[in-house]
Amino acid sequence: MASSKDWFETVAEARRRARKRLPRSVYLALVAGSEQGITLEDNERSFSELGFRPHIADLPQVREQATTVMDQDISFPVIISPTGVQAVDPEGEVAVARAAAAAGTAMGLSSFASKPIEDVVAANPKTFFQTYWLGTRDRILEHAERAKRAGAKGLIVTLDWSFATRRDWGSPPIPERLDLKAMVRFAPEGIVRPRYLLDWLRYGRLPDLTTPNLARPGEQVPTFFGAYREWMQTPLPTWGDIKWLREQWGGPFAIKGITHPDDARRAVDAGATAISVSNHGGNNLDGTPASIRALPAVVAAVGDQIEILLDGGIRRGSDVVKALALGARAVMIGRAYLWGMAAGGEKGVANVLQILRSGVDEALLGLGRPSTHELRPGDLIIPPDFTRASW
Repeated sequence: MASSKDWFETVAEARRRARKRLPRSVYLALVAGSEQGITLEDNERSFSELGFRPHIADLPQVREQATTVMDQDISFPVIISPTGVQAVDPEGEVAVARAAAAAGTAMGLSSFASKPIEDVVAANPKTFFQTYWLGTRDRILEHAERAKRAGAKGLIVTLDWSFATRRDWGSPPIPERLDLKAMVRFAPEGIVRPRYLLDWLRYGRLPDLTTPNLARPGEQVPTFFGAYREWMQTPLPTWGDIKWLREQWGGPFAIKGITHPDDARRAVDAGATAISVSNHGGNNLDGTPASIRALPAVVAAVGDQIEILLDGGIRRGSDVVKALALGARAVMIGRAYLWGMAAGGEKGVANVLQILRSGVDEALLGLGRPSTHELRPGDLIIPPDFTRASW
């Protein structure tokens, strides 16, 4: 199907449309990376270094993509990665959840999300709730228990963040809240993006940049930066803390942010169900190798003991297949679906998921594999120095 007003053929096209629709600051927030953006760029570039070994005859007529992640059956190996407060579209995470549910896959919801966990689970019962180590143990447990009452099927604890706020190439200014002063400041950006403004006006309000999933009964809902400040002031967790939370939660439990095999082993020791090989989309320690480069060593260390996901740089179905061939069970996507939502709301998210599903199918056909579960490193051409690993 050729690109049209209501359809785009690639994630790159979704990104171009997002740039045209979003105010400059909002768009820049979606593409930001730490410091020089070395890791951010490597997350994407690394996939192009991996080649395929295709076949041309006796190819499978039907290809199977279904798998299971944290006890949830999904129709293809792509799930939604949790991302923070979304000023991309008025329906935010609820629209993403509906698109993911329609595609038969799971939704990761950030504790810093713009929509309540209850609304997101109603839109997609296969929802995992993500939390940072924020506040006291009692406070963290309150958030987790609220998510469990709402019906969240698993808990994701994100540890890949070092509080770096520096962007050598210029980070967009983000206000604490959209008060009159902020609206005057950002008005020039909004005026040149009338479609974006009109969508919010139809919705009945402007982005409020609050975090409803961190709200406590009887208290004001914290703003994104209010929650962020509390997070930065919280003592850093130990592996003992993570094991405690795993025991308190009692259900499927994932740790996001693993790049080192030693941390992968500690995650297994803590009783985690799954780990996500991730560098926070290039927003953690700059100079960290791309997630896909770190994947083989993690798989070698714990691949037979725990579910392994990959998060970072996925832009095509062929990227998904490369990650699976190197040992991932599924991948998580962040920027790709946000660009889709910016380009077309819920339909745009569905569009991105369909692009990835079709790309996975095409790669399976070319490789002669009837199922994603049969992918192996031998399906790839891997340069000798690809992992660039020192461990």
